[in-house]
Amino acid sequence: MIYIQHAADLWSAHPGLVAGVVAATGITPDGDTGAAVEEFTSLALARLATGQEAAFPEIQAWRRAFTRMGLRPTQYRCASEALLRRLRKDGELPRIHPLIDLCNAISTAFAIPVAALDVTRVSKGLDVRHAHGDETYHTLSGETEHPVPGEVIFADAAGHAHARRWTNRQSGHSAVRDTTASVLIVAEAMHESAAEDVPRLIGALTSRLSEVFGGTPSTALLTATAPRAEFPV
Repeated sequence: MIYIQHAADLWSAHPGLVAGVVAATGITPDGDTGAAVEEFTSLALARLATGQEAAFPEIQAWRRAFTRMGLRPTQYRCASEALLRRLRKDGELPRIHPLIDLCNAISTAFAIPVAALDVTRVSKGLDVRHAHGDETYHTLSGETEHPVPGEVIFADAAGHAHARRWTNRQSGHSAVRDTTASVLIVAEAMHESAAEDVPRLIGALTSRLSEVFGGTPSTALLTATAPRAEFPV
């Protein structure tokens, strides 16, 4: 089994938080997500045509959360804001891996951060909590860092930090690769309609995963009253 749970003090500090989780298997590097990527990217571009991403309520909610955490929101941006900025400037998103491409496109369409992790690289489960400072974070370029005590991380039982500054940056340790077959995908939001939008995102994602990779992904919706989910590995 693998689990994910958010610490009680995070729910207290961010009562609007809604987290959707998907556990999927059968991931391959040759899955064709191209049509879905184009669909969701087009939705994001259409929305960007009406105004910049910084004004989106989904992004504003994360900016407020980063400010409450003592971070400058224009220095450290949530993953969906960073993707939307890149999409607005370049007109397209980089293609990396069919699953990553799908998650990135859905993230921009909903303006909600989406993280995909290789479950074989996660020890026992993920605790979304404040860092102690002795956890190990591996950058995508291979460097090793330690999170600042108090920042929000995705921590596992082996002391790996799989994300820094909550939704700002993922770790290279559990990044999806061509060898990845099983993943845990997490989408988190705090805006006013998050309780409706996160389930819609999860529904759209699971539908496309089933179409491309087969099987029926498992899902869960985490809230303050149901903060933990477990999935078979």
